[in-house]
Amino acid sequence: MTQSDDFGFGTQIRKSPYFDATVRWGAKAFSVYNHMYIPRDFGDPEQNFWNLVNDAILCDVAVERQVEITGPDAARFMQLLTPRDLSKMAVGQCKYVLITNADGGILNDPILLRLGENHFWISLADSDILLWAQGVAVHSGMDVAIGEPDVSPLQLQGPRSGDVMKALFGDTIMDLKYYWLREVELDGIPLIVSRTGWSSELGYELYLRDGTRGDELWEKIMAAGKPFGLKPGHTSTIRRVEGGMLSYHADADIHTNPFELGLDRLVSLDMEADFIGKAALRRIREEGVQRKQVGLIIEGAPLKGPNTTFWPITKGTNVIGKVTSAVHSPRLKQNIALAMVSADCAQLGSEVVVATADGPHAARIVEFPFYDPKKSLAAA
Repeated sequence: MTQSDDFGFGTQIRKSPYFDATVRWGAKAFSVYNHMYIPRDFGDPEQNFWNLVNDAILCDVAVERQVEITGPDAARFMQLLTPRDLSKMAVGQCKYVLITNADGGILNDPILLRLGENHFWISLADSDILLWAQGVAVHSGMDVAIGEPDVSPLQLQGPRSGDVMKALFGDTIMDLKYYWLREVELDGIPLIVSRTGWSSELGYELYLRDGTRGDELWEKIMAAGKPFGLKPGHTSTIRRVEGGMLSYHADADIHTNPFELGLDRLVSLDMEADFIGKAALRRIREEGVQRKQVGLIIEGAPLKGPNTTFWPITKGTNVIGKVTSAVHSPRLKQNIALAMVSADCAQLGSEVVVATADGPHAARIVEFPFYDPKKSLAAA
C-alpha cells in the first residue's frame, strides 16, 4: 500500500481531512488546487468516467474551500462581489455565480450557498477569493465578517448517488431539489448536503463541518455505497468537457469576461444594485466581444489524455485562438474540446486546424455541450 508520507511538497500544501482515506482507497497521484492536494488518479481515467456515468463515484473535493460571509450587511456585500442578481435567492438555495473584477474579468466561478439570511458560503474554484473578499470589505463600509470555516466538501456523483444518499440519510433526502441545500447529521457528523456537483450527472456534495471526522465520513459513505457500485474517484475531465463545464485557469481566467463564455444569464446589468465590474461589463455588452468560446471536434486518433498546454488554432495562415480543454470521449467516440476563438471566426461548421501535441489535426467548430446539453441527468 502506498503510504501518505510518500506525497509531499512541504507544509505549505495542505492535506484534506480525507487525504489518508483516498490513499488507502487507491489514489496514485495528486494535483494542487487552492494550495491543497487533490486526488487526480485512481487508475484508468476512462474507467473512472464509466464508474461515474454508470454507477457512482466519491471524490475528495475539499480543495473547494469556503469563503464564509456573515454579518448584518452580508447579503448586500455578497451582491457587490457578483454580477448575478441575488435579490430572489432564498435561504437554503445554491446558485452558480461569477466573481468579477473592475475590468469585468472573471476571478472565480463558484457555487454560492445561502445558509441563513446573513450567512453565505462561496464554494470556490481555484483562486484566492478569501483575500479578494477581505480586501473589498476593508473599504466597503459594510458590517461583515469574512473567513474560511472548517468545511471540507466531498462529491458523490453518478446515477446511483441517490441510492447511496437514501441508504445514508433515509427517504427524506430524496426531497432535496437541484441546487438546494439541507443541514443534516450522519451519526453525529455535522454536514451540509446540496444537490450540486461538477459532473453534469445526478449528484450531491457533502460539506463536512468538522475536519477531525473526515476519515470516518469517507468510510461510512463507501460502506453505504458498496451495494450500488460506488467507487473512489476523481472529477472526470471527460465528463466535464462533454458537459461544457468550465475549469478555471483553463477555460476562463482574469482576462476572460462572461460574455465571451456566453454566460449572459449570470450578468444582471439592469438591476439597481451595484457590483464590481458593472460599468466595464456594460461597456463590453455595448461594444461586443472580440472572442467567443466554442466547441470543437478534433479529427484523428483518440487523444491519449487531456491537453497540458493551450493548443493554437489556425484558419488558413492566421492563428484565430486556442484550445483550452481537450479530451477523447469514449462514449461519443470523438476528440472533443472547448476553445476560445476570434468572434469573427466562431461560425458553426467552420473548418480549422489544431496544433496538438502530436502535430496538426483538422477540426470543426460545433455546438456544445456535447452530451445532455439541457443537464436533464443532473436535474432529474
